[in-house]
Amino acid sequence: MILPYLHFQGDCREAMTLYQQVFGGELQLMGYDAFPGEALEGGEGRVMHGRLVTKDHGILMGSDFRDGMGDPQKAVSITVATETEAEARRLYDALGDGGDVIMPYAATFFSAGFGMMRDRFGTHWMLMAPPEAAQG
Repeated sequence: MILPYLHFQGDCREAMTLYQQVFGGELQLMGYDAFPGEALEGGEGRVMHGRLVTKDHGILMGSDFRDGMGDPQKAVSITVATETEAEARRLYDALGDGGDVIMPYAATFFSAGFGMMRDRFGTHWMLMAPPEAAQG
């Protein structure tokens, strides 16, 4: 099983909470303050590990980088393939709120609806509905 693991720069809690609102499911967050032994420098108030388990969309995990660790999501996109065009459009709109459009959501030669965006937390998303022929 391949599971996406996203890294953030201090806003993991906010991002994972939004993803829970969008996808549903159970969210578990553990801060760097739960790390056994000495506190980790640069981890104050940050999430060491987050896990969102959804009913229909699998598992998404994430954490905050500690201070000074670079651009966490520079070259990764999370693709979500939905069962309906309406669900793909809903997810695109919800995740894209406050973000940047990379490819506007529209019908394509391979999908009844497809779009790409970077959300306000820096996560790149690709939302894809089934092909038009499968829409029946």
